[in-house]
Amino acid sequence: MKIKRRTLLTALAATPVLSTVTAAATATATATPAAAAEQASNTALYANPAWTEGTDWGRRSRRHLIDDRSTAGRAPFLRSTVIAPHGGGIEGGTSELCLAIAGYDPADLSPTPPAGPVHDFWMFEGLMRTGNGDLHVTSTHCDDTIARSLCAGSLNVLSLHGCKPEQAGLEPGAAAVLVGGLNSTFRHYLMEEFTAAGIRAVTASGEEEIAGIDPDNICNRTLLGMGAQLEMTTALRTAMFADGKNTIADRATNLLPSFWTFAAATRRAIDRVEAGQTVL
Repeated sequence: MKIKRRTLLTALAATPVLSTVTAAATATATATPAAAAEQASNTALYANPAWTEGTDWGRRSRRHLIDDRSTAGRAPFLRSTVIAPHGGGIEGGTSELCLAIAGYDPADLSPTPPAGPVHDFWMFEGLMRTGNGDLHVTSTHCDDTIARSLCAGSLNVLSLHGCKPEQAGLEPGAAAVLVGGLNSTFRHYLMEEFTAAGIRAVTASGEEEIAGIDPDNICNRTLLGMGAQLEMTTALRTAMFADGKNTIADRATNLLPSFWTFAAATRRAIDRVEAGQTVL
């Protein structure tokens, strides 16, 4: 997230494409990075000689195979994609949540639960020990080819982000999730499931970036032209990982119950929105 945003709130499984995590094994990042030179787009970032893929930044994604060669029946169509445009050390915890919500254990990418639904996913991750904030590309400028392709072929996209309470107009230290995006039904289900799980959820409004209401926001580049976006405060994300283990190297294997509570609530909301969508 860009620190300059001023926001008002209304109160209230194919083979995974994996990037190699190398130099950033001990980097820690739980908060949104301080103001830095915003990258114009993913395309511009990828072409920047200052950084190297697989060392300074990486991408992971999975597009599930649809193999339908029978005239007697139909193969299932995956309706939803989960993305983390600022994963790794940029907005800490969003990579792990992206995998878990998509139906995979962040530690080894095994399906969890084994018989549960899975969703396509994509993430961009900062892998450096420091300075990952310099890799930030705002959601309206996300033009990664795989990300755009996955979102454009999905009925639903859920985009995961991190923010500081002051960016969201909340009190210092607030542990909350801001629910935005153009899909009002999706937002409603997310709010209900978070509230039922005891997670403080607030409807995001005001400036477009946190509210996720710009049609060019990657979360809204779906088949329906609308999706959902979650902005999770630093305190909420920090509480999901064991003390002293909130690093790129350690997070995936040090998940606390609150992490799985959040992921499960989000997956229930996805299940609900998918249940009302007929694929012709």
